[in-house]
Amino acid sequence: MHKKSRELLDEFRVLLAGRNSFLDAILPPVVFLLLNSFVSFQAAMWGALILSIIFAAVRLLNKQSLSYALGGVGSVLLAMAVVWIFGKSEGFFIPGLVSGGVTLLITIISLIIRRPMMAWTSYIARRWPLNWYWHPQVRPAYSEVTLAWGLFFAAKFLLQYSLFQDANTDMLAMSTLITGWPATTLLLIVSYLYGTWRLVNLAGPSVDEFQNNIPAPWTSQRRGF
Repeated sequence: MHKKSRELLDEFRVLLAGRNSFLDAILPPVVFLLLNSFVSFQAAMWGALILSIIFAAVRLLNKQSLSYALGGVGSVLLAMAVVWIFGKSEGFFIPGLVSGGVTLLITIISLIIRRPMMAWTSYIARRWPLNWYWHPQVRPAYSEVTLAWGLFFAAKFLLQYSLFQDANTDMLAMSTLITGWPATTLLLIVSYLYGTWRLVNLAGPSVDEFQNNIPAPWTSQRRGF
């Protein structure tokens, strides 16, 4: 158990630290929620935008990747433009609803064509051989985890669409926060634990065994997902 806990911490350290911190994209919505609740909607928009610009500036000064920081700036600017066009505060959440719907659609399509989205995200992060993910004794693990994420994306989209229809800005902000980093962290932990267990259960080749064409029986991939 202690070993698995350290393994999880190492995995999250990769996500949170280094040159592509998710915090750049996470903290601006948190600031928006707090300012919207205790100050005003206008202050919330400008506060989120200023924070995202600060993140981008820090990345630029440190000569680091701007991907998440610029994503945060772009999403806040787009949301502000939507509010200005429609004249409604709940319009701030339209870009998030659209991206959530698109993500759900991509997840469903990836399952239909038997190229699960979680395999692609793992490939982008780890650069393991792409064909390894499509091995018949590997792919089911990624398909099952992708299905779990698809259910999460669907529940999140339906909840936020319902709140958007009711023009409930405060609850929209709260749901965006709760279904953001807290829910994502929990689902990442469950995905990693289930995924690594399922890979061993499937008795497929590990990445090294696949790359070296080692015949079965295999030891399976026991760390990393």
